[in-house]
Amino acid sequence: MTRSIRYQGAIIQDHQILLLKQIEHASGRSYWQIPGGRIELDETEEQCVQREMLEETGLEVQIDSLLLDEPSPPSDSIYQRWKTYRCTILAGEALPGSEPEADLVDAYSFTEVGWFDLRDPATWDARLGAASYISAWLRRVQEALGYAVAPVLQNPTKGLA
Repeated sequence: MTRSIRYQGAIIQDHQILLLKQIEHASGRSYWQIPGGRIELDETEEQCVQREMLEETGLEVQIDSLLLDEPSPPSDSIYQRWKTYRCTILAGEALPGSEPEADLVDAYSFTEVGWFDLRDPATWDARLGAASYISAWLRRVQEALGYAVAPVLQNPTKGLA
């Protein structure tokens, strides 16, 4: 099922950004993801992001600005674009929420929330594993927010004797 836009939130607090760990029930595969989802009828983009953040993280957020509007990564077969809004926490405690959409509730669940330091991408890889599109997305968020972005080494072992 193709949808046009995924609305997601970059919840940022003290130089940390919040991600959710999901598990696919059929395969048992787990991975880190950005909280977000599809817009409902008669909902603004901002209302969608606020609802998704509350459902998936338990946090009430304020929408500060549109941070990124870009094509979805090749690994996303559902959405054509991702719109990421910068969010500030108003209330609540960050906890893994649930998926209320009936067609998705049996497909996956959230198992963990994690804070990733936007100042220190060296700490991401050990936690993110093979989810390289999330690392790339975090780097784009860093850049959009004005953090120094270290160059990515294409082959870190090249030239080592």
